Amino acid sequence: MFKKSLVAIAPTPILIILTALSSIVGITAQTPSSASLLSDSFAEVAKKVEPAVVSIDAKSKTAENNARGSAVPTDPDEILDFLRRQSRRPTFAVGSGFIVEKSGYILTNAHVVKDAAKITVRLESGGEFVAKVVGLDDETDLAVLKIETGKELPTVNLGNSDGARVGEWVLAIGSPFGLARTVTAGIVSQTNRDTPGNSVFQRFIQTDAAINRGNSGGPLVNMKGEVIGVNSQIATSTGDYNGVGFALPSNEAKYVYDHLIQHGRVRRGYLGVALESVRAEFAKVYSLPEAKGAIVTDVRDMSSGAGVAGLKAGDIITTFKGQKVADAADLIAKVAATSPNETVAVDYLRENSTTFERRTAQVKLGERPIARRAADEPEPVKLPIDAKKEDSKPFGLTVSDLTATLAATYKLEGQKGALVKEINPDSFIAEVKSANGVSAALGAGDLIQRINRVSVLDTKAFLEVARKLQKGDAVVLHVLTYDPEKSRPAMRVVQFTVQ
Repeated sequence: MFKKSLVAIAPTPILIILTALSSIVGITAQTPSSASLLSDSFAEVAKKVEPAVVSIDAKSKTAENNARGSAVPTDPDEILDFLRRQSRRPTFAVGSGFIVEKSGYILTNAHVVKDAAKITVRLESGGEFVAKVVGLDDETDLAVLKIETGKELPTVNLGNSDGARVGEWVLAIGSPFGLARTVTAGIVSQTNRDTPGNSVFQRFIQTDAAINRGNSGGPLVNMKGEVIGVNSQIATSTGDYNGVGFALPSNEAKYVYDHLIQHGRVRRGYLGVALESVRAEFAKVYSLPEAKGAIVTDVRDMSSGAGVAGLKAGDIITTFKGQKVADAADLIAKVAATSPNETVAVDYLRENSTTFERRTAQVKLGERPIARRAADEPEPVKLPIDAKKEDSKPFGLTVSDLTATLAATYKLEGQKGALVKEINPDSFIAEVKSANGVSAALGAGDLIQRINRVSVLDTKAFLEVARKLQKGDAVVLHVLTYDPEKSRPAMRVVQFTVQ
């Protein structure tokens, strides 16, 4: 009886939706016109946007063997002949896009069209056209295509994604599984969302509007019919829709689009440094007034703007072009949005014994390079550690002195410090994440060279400080690790609180 009464008074899903809608448009939720209004709103937005949404088929430059139904021989002498006789078929990527200029410029995802031998765009009208790539941007996974139709095309407007609100209705339009002009509805689940493996220029709008394979590059649209995002990723365990999709905000897309049209690539400013954010632990240990700023952990090239201006590892950048720097990501965004070759003022703090000196440098920015790992470049392999001395385990870390053998193994020759041998998976420090929030902050082969402003020359020096720390104390480690991309050791700053 109790359960039945709950069911009887609980509002139905449609009434929940209509009640929320009524508070916005000032109507009565129970009236039939309310449901019609919501339905009509979706239909009008879809009608307005659909003509500018396109389907994209990208034929790969490489083909795959079609061995279906053929038995693979086991005789080594027959295998080569078997491979020669196999028919080869092209592979295709299917995606979506939308027209932003009536002359035929289209925005889509770079992963849809990258390395394609032929790109075919299908319009809502049914016409098919071969597209050329105007430019690609790997940092945001965006691409601009151009088709020639001989006539003006319908377009969409790029809205202001900064105005996107959690909870507002949105539509996703595209070609999931090749089903053109598919419309799905949902809400903005969150904004400024990071995802594993994303670049610093990818802060997504999260939505529960259904996004599947083939939706990539299609528009995420608000109820004004404005594009506020480019559907780019989904969080899934199956490869298909799980209720969590991600769209690159339209403001970032507009910035990238303008650069690709003008230059064929995105020209971003570049300081030439590696960075870590000032977090609460660092501010506490270093007696900073607030947890703001970006720590220079490495000057990657002494001929870069930062190198020429005299910036060093350990400097804390506090303002850029007169604007305060919140953290590392904020500084990277500010630098990237500044034109290469522009000279800017950078304010920073440099440690001087127990205090910091405030300094200003005039830095001429370079152009941000595109960092890529070669396809045949192996991942770095860390070999087992042969510790000859007794290990100690502060914070759940097993550390040892850096022997000549270990220095050679981890390419840390000539360095001093306490080497991390392993991490207890049950310890709190195993849960401490790296700066990008994806991987563990510490790993085997990391060399601790400083703890809470005290230099570490060996395990004994590290333990003298570590053993005095208690639960709730802030810890800042300066850690050296061999970086295969730079072909040399690079410093990182690891921050955590003792648990």
